Amino acid sequence: MSSPEIASLSWGHMKVKGCSSSYKDCKVWPGGSRAWDWRETGTDHHPGVQPADLEEVLQKGVATLVIGRGMSEALQVPSSTVEFVRQRGVELIVLQTEKAITEYNNLVGQGAKVGGIFHSTC
Repeated sequence: MSSPEIASLSWGHMKVKGCSSSYKDCKVWPGGSRAWDWRETGTDHHPGVQPADLEEVLQKGVATLVIGRGMSEALQVPSSTVEFVRQRGVELIVLQTEKAITEYNNLVGQGAKVGGIFHSTC
């Protein structure tokens, strides 16, 4: 099962190939995607992405996880979250969202087992 490509990105709007709905923030993994609702885990720009935000994607058996920090990189990724991913043996790539999506799509094109979480605004 392959990871879905991110078909388009603009401020506050992402489209995942093969999915009829669009997302403000999203999670993607081999075989699926869904909205990333920060309220589920109490995430905010500070302190940023929590391990609980990543758990669902990591459980899909990804080898690489890409995090998009937003268009202006306002979303933080604490060192504790980085360590959480690394302890699971998963490669972590953290970038500004446009760059993150380019990297994610490149990995999808190579057939990698890649997942991602992307923030589409600040």
